Amino acid sequence: MKLVSWNVNGLRAVMTKGFETFFKKIDADIFCIQETKIQENQIDNNIKEIFKEYNCYWNSAEKKGYSGTAIFAKEKPLDVTYGIGIDEHDKEGRVISLEYDKFYLINCYTPNSRRELERLDYRMIWEDEFRKYLLKLNEKKPVILCGDLNVAHKEIDLKNPKTNRKNAGFTDEERGKMTELLNSGFTDTFRFLYPNKTECYSWWSYMFKAREKNAGWRIDYFIVSKSIEEKIKESYIFSDIMGSDHCPVGLDIDI
Repeated sequence: MKLVSWNVNGLRAVMTKGFETFFKKIDADIFCIQETKIQENQIDNNIKEIFKEYNCYWNSAEKKGYSGTAIFAKEKPLDVTYGIGIDEHDKEGRVISLEYDKFYLINCYTPNSRRELERLDYRMIWEDEFRKYLLKLNEKKPVILCGDLNVAHKEIDLKNPKTNRKNAGFTDEERGKMTELLNSGFTDTFRFLYPNKTECYSWWSYMFKAREKNAGWRIDYFIVSKSIEEKIKESYIFSDIMGSDHCPVGLDIDI
């Protein structure tokens, strides 16, 4: 099974930058996107045409032009859940979960702690509640989590760890929550296959020619229940795909 995840930083914007070409070429069984920045009533016929052979699930933020997630799946799931069941966390369209016979697929766009870490306290609450949500699902069947998780876990996961240590996405607190998640029974698929591979990033700032210099961060993930880690076949970072400040990431898994 081939899975792809991409923070598109605005679906309508990325449509003019080669999204359709990549979407059709990669031919994923499940394709997840984050930061759609679109309401369902803004999804026009041109967008619908691209996804016509897929089952489409949209979770938009209440605030227009902000956040939002979507999943396009060839096989119809048994059930679909939007959010994690807590009103405080479910107003920004950040989570969609699909249930299949053998696994849950969760698409997530984790809240950014923002400049000056103004949202770090909220982020810590979110991390604990989201982990509880994943663990509850994991009690029933294995979980495949993907999305922009807004954290570079280890120093190897960003170009300049020393100068970014207290910046959003690389604080000790955020990294600690990722460690806590992985230690609770989950596996970072990319590091499972490539524990020491360097200069592998999925996000680059638009400033200072960061992408040209590959001064990036790996903040987009496929994470799976430890019980199915041996089923991982390949974990990809499509760093040559443009159109957003993020590139797509992918997972091949035999499940």
